[in-house]
Amino acid sequence: MGFFERYLSVWVGLCIIAGVGLGSAMPSVFESIAALEYAHVNLVVAVLIWLMIYPMMVQIDFGSIKDVGKKPKGLVLTLVVNWLIKPFSMALLGWLFFKGIFADWVDPQTATEYIAGMILLGVAPCTAMVFVWSHLTKGDANYTLVQVSINDLIMVVAFAPLTALLLGVTDISVPWDTLVLSVALYVVLPLTAGYLTRKHLESKRAKSEGTSAIDALVNKFKPFSMVGLLLTIVILFGLQAETIISQPQDIVLIAIPLLIQTYGIFAIAYIAAKRMKLPHNIAAPACMIGTSNFFELAVAVAISLFGLHSGAALATVVGVLVEVPVMLSLVWFANNTRHWFD
Repeated sequence: MGFFERYLSVWVGLCIIAGVGLGSAMPSVFESIAALEYAHVNLVVAVLIWLMIYPMMVQIDFGSIKDVGKKPKGLVLTLVVNWLIKPFSMALLGWLFFKGIFADWVDPQTATEYIAGMILLGVAPCTAMVFVWSHLTKGDANYTLVQVSINDLIMVVAFAPLTALLLGVTDISVPWDTLVLSVALYVVLPLTAGYLTRKHLESKRAKSEGTSAIDALVNKFKPFSMVGLLLTIVILFGLQAETIISQPQDIVLIAIPLLIQTYGIFAIAYIAAKRMKLPHNIAAPACMIGTSNFFELAVAVAISLFGLHSGAALATVVGVLVEVPVMLSLVWFANNTRHWFD
């Protein structure tokens, strides 16, 4: 592990501070960046995430994907956590904190909206950043692709009814443009680019040498992926600098149950993965998929249901801010407990 990666948490902390500082000092720049979006997907952030995802997609061996079905435990773990545990635990924590512990600090209407935003995060499993977390934990690229794809297929049919059930709202309109664009940007396009790159490298040389060329390309791309990650953090925090400074108490209140949810879900999944005797390169990504959220979808639905300046929209935004540094801490933890799965 190089110097840069060894102190990644330091760089992340500095980028968070830089993002808030730059967002406060140069709001017009970040307003321009915010305007570059379509269907609630920020195109600048999308490019940076694409930069992070591409190296992992190059590593996917399409010939090996068919073997994923022979090891279904990792898929079962992801699906159980994402659809039978996570949405309900998020709703429970939201109710516990904003109808109980924090009831004297937040008015009832705002508290209800905060809970709604948290539920929307819990019902939307991640599509994009999962590939980054898997790559950082040396996950099985083939297996991760199948896990994400199956979750996306389930989300198409389960998101609206599950959201309606937990929110008590009967008319849930799924923002298909956000969902389709995100899957296209974060799965289809980088996967196609990775496939074409891999095919090109393998056709140039014998397969063994082609594999070496693939590893060389991935290593060469690693610094760009790290820069993409850090720039993403700067932009995310810069875009929300005004909210962070103007509503610090509310952000802290929302962040507390979100942190408990994130670390709690990861702990449940990680312990289950160990007891199921999953190999680490399947266990770590499976737990990351079960822990992270599809924040573009959550933000889009929160805005459509409750409004741009609602408590629900704010809660989903806090989910964005909390997720990246927290998931990086879980990547660190997963990498340092790899020996548990030997």
